[in-house]
Amino acid sequence: IAFKEYDPFLGPVKGFLESRWVGLDNFKEMFTDKYFWQAFWNTIYYSVLNLIVGFPFSILFAVLLNEIQSLWYKRFVQTVSYLPYFISWVFVIGYIYMFLADNGIVNDILIKLHIIDKPIPFLVTPDYVPVIVVLSNLWKSFGWNAIIFIAAITNIDPTLFEAAIVDGAGRFARIRYITLPSIKPTIIILLIFNIAGIMTNYGMFEQMYLLSNGAIQDAAEIIDTYTFKVGIVLSRFSYATAVGLFRSVAAVVLLVCANSISKKLTGESLY
Repeated sequence: IAFKEYDPFLGPVKGFLESRWVGLDNFKEMFTDKYFWQAFWNTIYYSVLNLIVGFPFSILFAVLLNEIQSLWYKRFVQTVSYLPYFISWVFVIGYIYMFLADNGIVNDILIKLHIIDKPIPFLVTPDYVPVIVVLSNLWKSFGWNAIIFIAAITNIDPTLFEAAIVDGAGRFARIRYITLPSIKPTIIILLIFNIAGIMTNYGMFEQMYLLSNGAIQDAAEIIDTYTFKVGIVLSRFSYATAVGLFRSVAAVVLLVCANSISKKLTGESLY
């Protein structure tokens, strides 16, 4: 479909087989469209920010959670950290609008503390979009993303920790010399997958689509929302397919590059 001018009125089968062949025209249009490149660079920017902030935070959370001695308290913290993952982005963005509105809780607190004189327009200022995106995504996903790290830590031989305690190793020494080296393969593999997922936006479509408004539309546009608009709203199915194909190829390239670099530097890789 990406290489044709798909006609949906021909039906799903005839449309696929009999639509006019246009070759690379859809790709040429894509590469010369400034709105595509805007969405492309926004996608890279937000995904890298989420990776830089969220990935280490999930590791840190898993390591610190492992240090909790009380079993019931550990389970309580785990449960609380997992819950945001199952909350719909509709509710999350709704609360963001409620908290960050001109008459919202955040502005109200800042004014009462005499930090600001007038409300800050968080929701219509492009400069605040990255902060809102990263922090809301971190709150919603860090607990869920830490599950694999928690499982990897659980599989560490407990006698290693016991021997370290006997030798006088403190808590931070045990984390540095036992916990982190033991989960290094897991960290590397998940990092490779996360780098490959940069072009897939970490599932940010709902987040960005709901957060976007006329004032911050350019700052909130990513490849997924761009594809949705040209494919569903404008019914340009072939062009949207070309964009999706480009994104998939870019994701494969990132995966291969990340895997090769990891294999050379650390010896850990997917294949």
